[in-house]
Amino acid sequence: MTSEMPAPVSGANEMKTLVKARPEPGLWMETRPVPEIGPDDVLIKIHKTGICGTDIHIWNWDDWAQRTVPVPLVTGHEFAGSIVDKGRNVEGLEIGQRCSGEGHLIGKTSRQSRSGKFHLDPETRGIGINEPGAFAQYLRLPAFNVVPLPDAIDDEIGAILDPLGNAVHTALSFDLIGEDVLITGAGPIGIMAAAVARHVGARHVVITDINQARLDLAAQVADVVPVNVATTDLRSVYPALKMSQGFDVGMEMSGSQQALDQMVDHMVMGGRIAMLGIPPGKSPVDWSRIVFKAITIKGVYGREIFETWYKMIAMLENGLDIRRVITHRFKVDDFQQGFAAMRSGLSGKVVLDWT
Repeated sequence: MTSEMPAPVSGANEMKTLVKARPEPGLWMETRPVPEIGPDDVLIKIHKTGICGTDIHIWNWDDWAQRTVPVPLVTGHEFAGSIVDKGRNVEGLEIGQRCSGEGHLIGKTSRQSRSGKFHLDPETRGIGINEPGAFAQYLRLPAFNVVPLPDAIDDEIGAILDPLGNAVHTALSFDLIGEDVLITGAGPIGIMAAAVARHVGARHVVITDINQARLDLAAQVADVVPVNVATTDLRSVYPALKMSQGFDVGMEMSGSQQALDQMVDHMVMGGRIAMLGIPPGKSPVDWSRIVFKAITIKGVYGREIFETWYKMIAMLENGLDIRRVITHRFKVDDFQQGFAAMRSGLSGKVVLDWT
């Protein structure tokens, strides 16, 4: 390892962390040892982190979290920071270099990994979910997973590249140029997917939800048509958009069975749906409608490693603006306020400052 080590926090090798310390709702701020890195790792000093919907599941300690997350665990997986130490085998990365990183830790032996389809590796483990995460002053990460940040992308945007990557992966699943696009779910990832769709040339982008605050935010972030389906018939927007048959491409981001059913109803014959939202439990599906409309459905998981990262960084450097999706900013000592904002359902992205 290099000789340059991080400055002490409350002790020679201690750091501040947010930990799932007990099998009950909440997170707890604790002092933990700074991670020791191996020959192929880097140590990253965390500057900013984003709070993800997954972190809310972990906070709430729902059934998924209880099945998935070991206790205790340092949580968090959306981050930006700088490299302060690196292992002896690490090449191409430098001390002081600003970075974000891919939070999915992959295996190396599966057919998928050996063919370069890293995002499909069945041995994937997530930082902050299965392994110690980024809600900490320092993060150990394999050098393979590090994504350097250009000067044009500041730490605040760098901290939300992980969810932006989900949006980009979903949005670029199908050709969008000149197409009419329906997005169900105006959470932060749905809103960013809408911005991406417009950036790459979609003709119209309609985004639906039953949360008016989120629809209002979507209209601030991107040139979209927001529709509150609790009060408005989706078909009523067709004439103004010069649509007759329906939508060419759908992106299901809500995890709502009703939203997926509505999307299928409003797709053209031969329509294509990218599905990122996860319905709770087993959901009934009327497959006959999908078959008779010849609809293609693609499940989307994470980001393509690393093609999605290259594409989203290029788009950000070329005018894609998603900053307004960040609605709340807190110092990490005020993390409870940050989680309260996320849990309210009235926020966009929430960013915590660790500096």
